[in-house]
Amino acid sequence: MSTTTPAQRIGEVGARLAADGVDDVLADDLVRRIVDVIGNSLAATREEPARIAGAVTAEWGGAPAATAIGQAQRLPAPSAALVNGTLAHSLDFDDTHLPSVLHPSAAVVPAALATAERVGASGRALLAAAAMGIEVTCRLGMAGYDEDLGNSVFFEHGQHATAICGAIGAAVASGMLSGLDADRLTSVVGIAASMGAGVIEANRTGGTIKRVHCGWAAHAGVVAADLARHGLTGPPTVIEGRFGFLRAFCGERVHPERVTEGLGERWETPGVFFKPYPCNHFTHAGVDAALALRARGVRATDVRELILGVPAPVLRTIAEPAEEKAHPRSGYHAAFSGPYTVAAALVGGGGLGVFHEDFTDAAAADPARLDLAGRVRVVADDEATAGFPRQFPAVLTAELADGSTVTERVRTNRGGPQRPLSADELAAKFTGNAERAVPSDDATTIVATLWDLRDDRPVADVMSGLQEATIRSAQRNN
Repeated sequence: MSTTTPAQRIGEVGARLAADGVDDVLADDLVRRIVDVIGNSLAATREEPARIAGAVTAEWGGAPAATAIGQAQRLPAPSAALVNGTLAHSLDFDDTHLPSVLHPSAAVVPAALATAERVGASGRALLAAAAMGIEVTCRLGMAGYDEDLGNSVFFEHGQHATAICGAIGAAVASGMLSGLDADRLTSVVGIAASMGAGVIEANRTGGTIKRVHCGWAAHAGVVAADLARHGLTGPPTVIEGRFGFLRAFCGERVHPERVTEGLGERWETPGVFFKPYPCNHFTHAGVDAALALRARGVRATDVRELILGVPAPVLRTIAEPAEEKAHPRSGYHAAFSGPYTVAAALVGGGGLGVFHEDFTDAAAADPARLDLAGRVRVVADDEATAGFPRQFPAVLTAELADGSTVTERVRTNRGGPQRPLSADELAAKFTGNAERAVPSDDATTIVATLWDLRDDRPVADVMSGLQEATIRSAQRNN
């Protein structure tokens, strides 16, 4: 009987992958995720959390080592990870793993990029580290998923698994790029487990702290790897132990075996959902249903009432408090509102259905959208609940002024394995994001350069080109 602990197994597999790399299929998937993270980050460079994270890291100072997207000055790697992780999650456009309901790439990729740039790593080394970090994040989330409960225990406790599990995934990726052996990678897991944190009350009632969760996880990951590199150690039983990570956060409803079953051979990562819309993932099927109603000719002026049926566990995130969700206090708050997102899609949104312009403060205060949002009633739907959280289904029924009803049911989410975004749709998402920060020609160049990572281009070269493009754009705008 093996006595290898989950943390030790992560260390062994991480060290092997750092030496051997990943196959071409997985490498291609990782490049798509890095492209997605960079696009989401570029779109967020003018958001207030980006300014705040940039101001704080400027006060910290330190030796320049890595690129902070949208900033002229390079920063120490932990600081760059904080800024870029904040950007990656700021607009709630980052990818989602189900059924763990977490956003792995936004925490792991910024940590991996910052470390790779600091140590002079190649593109293929970056892809292997990011793959392992994302995988660890997803598997830790799954270890805290309870089938009987039908939900993540982290989520049930009000914890943001993205930030908590993401800190460990980010640390593993950073440690791999830092050249740590299996023993020190084991310690990285034990160190980072003391750093992950995230409370999701902001999903319900507002506040901008959640936008920094992935930044702090990325920062913690780089710091944990640095501490291990200098000799700090962590407990090898940190994941499954009596006072370990899983029991501390989730109690007895844990499955530590899910962390290591087939680790390094069977990958969760390619099944992680890309988001088509920059809003809470629980709202997406409602957006799809509203778009389908529009395609059938339903107009806001025809609607007496809209009944949005969703999984029961998501009511507290996108439907409660009801008055807050019908009248969101800001564009960011609107991204977590079932009534508002349905109204925005039915009125007519941008991008692939709704886009950033639908989540400005001005859009969230638009009388026409608020009037329609006030006519949306969100209820629990049994079929949607049965499919949750492997999907976030929804059913939308429009009761029209003439007394008739029209219903659309969405059982699978767009952007996942059952309904993948096409190459053109992913390109349109990136371009729409990037053009908020750089000209379209630069956006095209950035994508091509990021794909060069697959061919082992130095990460520092790629990030240098990205920084130059954002600086040029800022200079043109000033």
